[in-house]
Amino acid sequence: MTAAAGWPRIDGLVYGGDYNPEQWPRETWDEDMALMREAGVTLVSVGIFSWAMLETSEGEFDFGWMDDLLDLLHANGIAADLGTPSVSPPAWFFHRYPQARVVDKDGTVMGFGSRGMASHASPEYREAIVRVATALAERYADHPAVVMWHVHNEYGVPVAEDFSPRAVASWQAWLQRRYGALDALNAAWGTAFWGQRYAEWEHVVAPAATPSIANPAMKLDWARFTDDQLRECFRLERDAIRAHASQPVTTNFMAHQSWNTDLWKWAQEVDVVADDHYLWSPDPDAHVGLALSADLTRSVAGGKPWMLMEHSTSAVNWQGRNTAKRPGEMRRNALTHLGRGADAIMFFQWRASRSGAEKFHSAMLPHAGPRSRVFREVVELGGHLKDLAEVQGSETVADVAMLYDWESLWAQDLEWRPSDDVQFRERMRAFYERLWRDNVTVDFAHPEHDLSRYRMVVAPASYLLTEAAAANLTRYVESGGTLVVNFFSGIVDEHDAVHAGGFLAPLRDALGVTVEEFLPLREGETATVAWGDDGPVVGSDVWQEDVQVHGAEVLATNASGPGAGMPAVTRHAHGSGAGWYVATRLGVDALGTVFSGAYRDAGIVLDGAPETLEVVTRRGPDADFVVAANHGDEEARLPVAGVDLLTGDGSDDGFTVPGGGVAVVRVARASEGTGA
Repeated sequence: MTAAAGWPRIDGLVYGGDYNPEQWPRETWDEDMALMREAGVTLVSVGIFSWAMLETSEGEFDFGWMDDLLDLLHANGIAADLGTPSVSPPAWFFHRYPQARVVDKDGTVMGFGSRGMASHASPEYREAIVRVATALAERYADHPAVVMWHVHNEYGVPVAEDFSPRAVASWQAWLQRRYGALDALNAAWGTAFWGQRYAEWEHVVAPAATPSIANPAMKLDWARFTDDQLRECFRLERDAIRAHASQPVTTNFMAHQSWNTDLWKWAQEVDVVADDHYLWSPDPDAHVGLALSADLTRSVAGGKPWMLMEHSTSAVNWQGRNTAKRPGEMRRNALTHLGRGADAIMFFQWRASRSGAEKFHSAMLPHAGPRSRVFREVVELGGHLKDLAEVQGSETVADVAMLYDWESLWAQDLEWRPSDDVQFRERMRAFYERLWRDNVTVDFAHPEHDLSRYRMVVAPASYLLTEAAAANLTRYVESGGTLVVNFFSGIVDEHDAVHAGGFLAPLRDALGVTVEEFLPLREGETATVAWGDDGPVVGSDVWQEDVQVHGAEVLATNASGPGAGMPAVTRHAHGSGAGWYVATRLGVDALGTVFSGAYRDAGIVLDGAPETLEVVTRRGPDADFVVAANHGDEEARLPVAGVDLLTGDGSDDGFTVPGGGVAVVRVARASEGTGA
């Protein structure tokens, strides 16, 4: 297949990683080129942390080494994703402009010597990033190696919030644009509470350190403002590049692993969506979190192919216990991303650094060198991606959508909520894992998106739900959809104000219930839920509610706990569809009973594959590509007919996927044969 519009001009699936040759003597570069060719590398990201070497003093540029690097890459058939180095301004910048440093909420000024140190509100910083982006674009817009531009690096990591005087002034201007008049701001923030009413714009403070908690509506707007500040800086650099260059422009997101950026908005600003993902070592099922992040990235990309800009060949360096990947695990991780829509598989980084904070981070070429197991697996993966070139451009299709709203995350995770144990990410992971175990492929969607094409919509954590979103969900159920809503949803509006009519009021028609009172459990306390008169009894914890029924059918009841005898799970027929409500915290296993009923309503039939065999399908114009990754130790059966593109073997009755193995099977359309 051909590459999508806006995709870097590279044939086949993209393979490579971050390359930082400025850390190495010139003779090492030639060795790198030979080893990259051996591994099948087609794209490297360069220059991301090179500001000090490119602009040696203000307005003085040294491009000699970058000229040599790009020429060398082109001569070796390797393309460049050219970075702008705005994530790490040089020492001379902070010496000249100390006022551009970030100030945290306690008033501490962040010093030089790390990354992400500059205030995004600083006019000096903004002028400097436009200058360096412009200089790079003017020089390299027509260089044959440059196929893509990479602005900044992981916006919001490690610093997003800034409480410097410049940021506070920008905040006040942002609020004036948003609300127009102080009366509107005071109403939105509910400043009559605790006597917080503002009479002058310059009196509006930022939510820095306060004796008690700051106004939650203000903190929610502060999160929006912070996100907007970051995105403004991205647009400045992007537009400076576009004034001279025509290649696609991107930046690297961190879907579900960073919370400062609303990726629904960010995805509208880039030419191609790119994401970084790293396994979380304490999680024994970290591959489930990988799948979640991949599905979320594909979703913000509008279902189109996306780039895995960074992941690791083995261990990372920044977690408390950085576990190494076992043989074959990197291959499974990479091909799982591929199955969930990634047409580029890239790593941080090509060659492991000898110095600096990330010297213990794994790399494509580790400290152990090219004879290492990791490098052999890197070469093997490069060969696989060549064999899988025909997968490029195909799209992953899902029948189920899970609602994901960064503004709801920001609001729910503020202080003084009914229970510290109720967390956005925990419920998102639990509901996703239930679907993952059932081999149900998931798209993510904003609550106000068009949901009509999905058989089932799941809302694990919709604490903040606008009236427009609630109306959208109600129409979805009326039109025949199956909606599953978790507790502590539909509570507040976009200003973190409780909805008129009380908890869950906006979804009363769709769900047939409202909530009179929250009944959180004490720390460590557990309870049980009974399904009907003779159904299973399952465990629950953390949360129960005093649910008021308005036409819904009670399917399960709290058998113990503060809500004993009250509804735990309900189903409401509304229009042509059904709305399910879960009023207590159920674990992944117990959620299976809820979802089995919802699947029946939605007409979803499970494939019966073992839980260890992750199966996802990409659809091309002429064939489907079934990617099956076995995360267990025992072999598993994949009952599809076709050709395994990794081995070339064909079968009319299915394939056996060994423990730890992967199969990528081309499945012909019904009107075609199954030949290779």
